[in-house]
Amino acid sequence: MRGAHMQLLLILGIVFAILAVLFAVQNNVPVTVHLAVWSLESTLAVVLLAALGLGVLIAALLSTPRVLRQQWSGARSRRQINLLEERNAALEARVTELTQALEGSAPQALPPAVEPKPYVGLKTLITGGAAGADGKS
Repeated sequence: MRGAHMQLLLILGIVFAILAVLFAVQNNVPVTVHLAVWSLESTLAVVLLAALGLGVLIAALLSTPRVLRQQWSGARSRRQINLLEERNAALEARVTELTQALEGSAPQALPPAVEPKPYVGLKTLITGGAAGADGKS
């Protein structure tokens, strides 16, 4: 995908260069540009193309900090992703290790079930125990 993108940019650059040459050939009228104490005499095409180039340069300089911040942020995010993927792989390996250890160990016998003692209520205690041991009078 990146190669196709580069080819498209190359084609657009060539088309732009051809248009710039056509513009320069058709606009060869001499003009004088006065800026403060300087005076520049050149063709209209050169002056306009220089202004266009200066605009591109200013735009590139103004957008550079934002682009650098995005690249740094992307690099920081990639490092964090790599670190988290390494931690995840280590934890998955540990889970596998513990699962295998658990499956490999002998099953442990459960302790014998203890029967609960029968409930002795107040009535049983008062009447003497034998008649109400099963909960019926």
